[in-house]
Amino acid sequence: MTAKLDDLSREARRQVSQSVFKGAQRIAARASHLIRDGAVSGAGHVPSAPGQPPNADTHFLDRSIHVVQVGELAAEVRATAGYAAALEYGTSKMAARPFMAPAVRQEQDAAAIDFLEGLAKARGLR
Repeated sequence: MTAKLDDLSREARRQVSQSVFKGAQRIAARASHLIRDGAVSGAGHVPSAPGQPPNADTHFLDRSIHVVQVGELAAEVRATAGYAAALEYGTSKMAARPFMAPAVRQEQDAAAIDFLEGLAKARGLR
């Protein structure tokens, strides 16, 4: 696959890069949705159960999720809230409330299709 990508023109690489970014945006949107879905802010807020995505209260966590282009054909989904990793992986005092891993699992097929469609378009197949 890498050799095929190396053979692409500048415009074709741009198209593939956009498809990679689109797939990452899918994952970011899903992670944010998992946190917001059913959440109640303020006095009615109920914390999530262990193993479930965190329930939004202040929306600081879900709003901290964004996509960063880290290479021509690579993107990362990041949650920059200082407590994001503690929620995702848990701590010695708190069970994990993952939101990123479930988002990846739920969106990986669609993100792969985005990539393949971008590659096909770049190769003139679409």
